[in-house]
Amino acid sequence: MKIKKILVSQPAPENGKSPYFELADKNNLLIDFRPFIHVEGIPAKEFRQHRIDILDHTAVIFTSKTSVDHFFRICEEIRVTVPDSMKYFCISESTAYYLQKYIVYRKRKIFYGNGKFSDLMDLINKHREETYLVPLSDIHKEEIPKTLKEQRIKYSKAILYRTVCSDLSDLSLLNYDMLVFFSPSGIKSLKQNFPDFEQDSMKIASFGTTTASAVEKAGFRLDVKAPLPEAPSMTMALEQFIRLHNRNAKK
Repeated sequence: MKIKKILVSQPAPENGKSPYFELADKNNLLIDFRPFIHVEGIPAKEFRQHRIDILDHTAVIFTSKTSVDHFFRICEEIRVTVPDSMKYFCISESTAYYLQKYIVYRKRKIFYGNGKFSDLMDLINKHREETYLVPLSDIHKEEIPKTLKEQRIKYSKAILYRTVCSDLSDLSLLNYDMLVFFSPSGIKSLKQNFPDFEQDSMKIASFGTTTASAVEKAGFRLDVKAPLPEAPSMTMALEQFIRLHNRNAKK
């Protein structure tokens, strides 16, 4: 059976230039988007129980725009005024520019990397005298606190938001030929929302080694794995698989 309809477990792209739209047009596909997980902020009461004083820190490390939102949210909720002297170290340029939503950008000391935490560490090591606050989700890459600890950087890890399963009770998976996942949390949501789900001929695609492992541990068959040397993006991996599969399905 040919693959005609795909469900991508992420929010729909905000602009019309997504590679998913190109994939759909070139291969005569219908692609829907639906996030299987979402983020909820940690309440101020819960944050206070961790006994972290934001003003004891002289710099903040932001690994995503979501971490920016929840840092300033919690500051507002606990009535902390962030001093103008606070320094910001951002994983990427786009995350750095996102700070304009909350601060006067040109008046602050802001540093950013190229998207990799290892590169951001080069900047952090040049400012070893700072005491860093790292806003994170309850599910985060252990590489971040591990690297900071190994390099003897003074820091506090602040869990400010958590990843939770979305309510998908209105969704029928029977309408789709393929599901696409990007995190183990997405697989957890699939199991939670559809406890009786049986894969059968449904194809499953995943991005990243941890997601691939989660698919297999959940007892599902992994049909498309990305990234690969010949397919560094999910859309490239999907296109290669779908073209071959649909060509064979004609026979």
